[in-house]
Amino acid sequence: MTADHEGPAGLDALMAALTDEPLPDEARADAAFMTGHRSAQADLAVLREQLAIIGDTLGASPPAPRPAPVRPARPARSRRRALSLAFGALAVAAVAAVLSGMGWLLSQGAGGADDTSASSGSAASKQEADVRFGSPRYLACARTVAEGTVTRLEQLPDDEQLLVTVHVTRSYKPAKSRDELTYVVGRYDVPGLAKGDQVLFGVPEDTATPDHWAVGKREVARERAWITASLPESREVTCE
Repeated sequence: MTADHEGPAGLDALMAALTDEPLPDEARADAAFMTGHRSAQADLAVLREQLAIIGDTLGASPPAPRPAPVRPARPARSRRRALSLAFGALAVAAVAAVLSGMGWLLSQGAGGADDTSASSGSAASKQEADVRFGSPRYLACARTVAEGTVTRLEQLPDDEQLLVTVHVTRSYKPAKSRDELTYVVGRYDVPGLAKGDQVLFGVPEDTATPDHWAVGKREVARERAWITASLPESREVTCE
């Protein structure tokens, strides 16, 4: 996430995304600040989705234990108590994981304000982030980025490739796409893919097949948030 750029008047991109306050004109004119701000918004959208899932989990009741025939009442109560404790521990662990992720997010923003020099490792990480799926540069250099539903999944005679057809429900690049797109992909390129799955995929400009797949509603929602945040900047990036 690019959220370590301090904007005008000491404005921090991560804190601006957290507070969701209107940005001043001088901040909107700062390209580096806006990149960090959009990246922070995308990460926060993912965290909100995970918190909603955990909220649903905490609100649910523990599964009722199956009755054990010809057993005294005390062991049955012990099993119910054990199940309740296990369910509670699972929920607490899930909350801790998300809070840990939020803490990491905040530490990244705070650390960026103190770090005024870029090491060679940081530069390499930035270059990798610039070209990863969903980034502005990836979108600028992509032939196709779209999401939809798998309507056909057929194993080809060589047993090493699959014919995959996707009914497109939303196209990010180009703005308009054919209703159905078909690709031949390696058998192990998309493990577990099945007919009816919701997918989001990208095809680089210099290839004919996708190099990235997100499968399932949760993965698609996470990638969608990142892509939506990166699209405006991608229109200003020249693909080289």
